[in-house]
Amino acid sequence: MQDALGFQAGADPGLAQQRDAAPFQDAGAVQKLRQQQARRPAADDDGLDVRGDDPPVRALLAGVRMDAGGVGWYYSCMGLSSQIPVFTLFGETSAFPDVVHCERIWDRARLHDWEISAHRHREMVQVFLMRQGQAQAQIDGQGRRVEDGEFLFVPARSVHGFKFRQGSEGLVLSIPLTVAAAVSAGSDELALRLSRPFSSRADARVMWLGQQIHAAFGETGAFRAALLASLAQALLAAIAGIAARQGDAIASLAQRRMLVLDRLIAQHLGEGWGMADYASALSITPGHLNRICRAATGESASRHIEKAVMTEASRLLAFTRLSVAEIGYRLGFSDPSYFSRRFRVMTGQSPTAYRDRFTD
Repeated sequence: MQDALGFQAGADPGLAQQRDAAPFQDAGAVQKLRQQQARRPAADDDGLDVRGDDPPVRALLAGVRMDAGGVGWYYSCMGLSSQIPVFTLFGETSAFPDVVHCERIWDRARLHDWEISAHRHREMVQVFLMRQGQAQAQIDGQGRRVEDGEFLFVPARSVHGFKFRQGSEGLVLSIPLTVAAAVSAGSDELALRLSRPFSSRADARVMWLGQQIHAAFGETGAFRAALLASLAQALLAAIAGIAARQGDAIASLAQRRMLVLDRLIAQHLGEGWGMADYASALSITPGHLNRICRAATGESASRHIEKAVMTEASRLLAFTRLSVAEIGYRLGFSDPSYFSRRFRVMTGQSPTAYRDRFTD
């Protein structure tokens, strides 16, 4: 008998490697992943800015965090480099392999001793469906625990990593933004729900959709891509519905306007834009933009923009070996001293002191 995610009830996860017919794992996939790990090229991080020609909803799903106190964590197993690792799938930098990707937690996590180090994805969102087991997740410095029968949604660009309990089973569903964007087109409220990480108990609909994606992923034939895309969009709508039922009331007009501003911040993060630049791009006055920000966040527009920039600076300090000056240049500061002063004002410590928290 199969459970809600299509696994054999009572089956030992340790036997998974013997099931060569698993629909989303061909017989040589494990060897392929090991080879990729051995020769993995340096991951690029040119996704600091969202390309202007991408669909507008892409940035709404980008998950730009505005809490400058984030990224208070570090996995010792991750070697620092000049980049935050950016992958399509974890450990892989090749093109995204399918219209939607589905794999078991077991198949990838066990290759990494059940610990997935900090990384992010520019081009996709992910849904983790935990059938049995547990994961301690860190997403932009915020800890979350995912247990039996729960799901976790991770938006694009969020730095995330996991420590799985050995033997954990479930599904990882990776959905490109080209597919995800369509589900929130025309709905600011739905886009808002899918702009932040979210976890909850998976209801019957979410479990059923996960099972259907799992099954469709292993099939061939006409209209497979359309079926996978439609199921993935239905899944995103279903989890956004759970977020809405458990969250606050429908977003106010001011909050919806903030989605547009956050999209622009993601696009121009490294260009040194100030409040006047964003106001001009929105065809409103700086004063009007300031009122929108205060209504939605209680903060001025300038502070809201600067917090987004310093959140990215915190990520780069924690997860790369870029110098403080290089990080400042990346984020639009021509004067390293001024960047350091502004970082201290926003976080209460110098960039060097902040980095030292992760290297002791």
